[in-house]
Amino acid sequence: MAPGGLFWWIGAGVLVALELISGTFYLLMIALGCVAAAIARIAGAGADVQFAVAAGVALAAVVALRRSRFGRRKRKEASRNPDVNLDIGQTLNVPVWSERRARVNYRGAAWDVELATGEPEDAQVYEITELRGSCLIVVASRHASAKAGAL
Repeated sequence: MAPGGLFWWIGAGVLVALELISGTFYLLMIALGCVAAAIARIAGAGADVQFAVAAGVALAAVVALRRSRFGRRKRKEASRNPDVNLDIGQTLNVPVWSERRARVNYRGAAWDVELATGEPEDAQVYEITELRGSCLIVVASRHASAKAGAL
């Protein structure tokens, strides 16, 4: 194999290693383009054809990935995303409701609490599902033994 063909194999290896660090599949798709170009090199294609093959295969692989279920991530609104707001999923006690609203102490401060649509007012322990400004939107906790957090 000529030294020029080694370029594509090294490129594919580097991209696969970076893929392992990043956790996405996109670098792996570009690495597939490098492998296709290396195969084109072995077949005797010129440099311009190798680059065209690499670009074409990488582009097709990225488009195919993007259309697959692995390429489509469901994005949650920040107000409901526990990765953005650590209060989502926490529990708290709400002893008294007034027109589906309450005021409770949570994490050392007084918070407005609103009951989500269709949720009962008699659960006592509630789980935070959303934050709207300084208002906690809650649902009845599905865990009967859940402990209320940070009262």
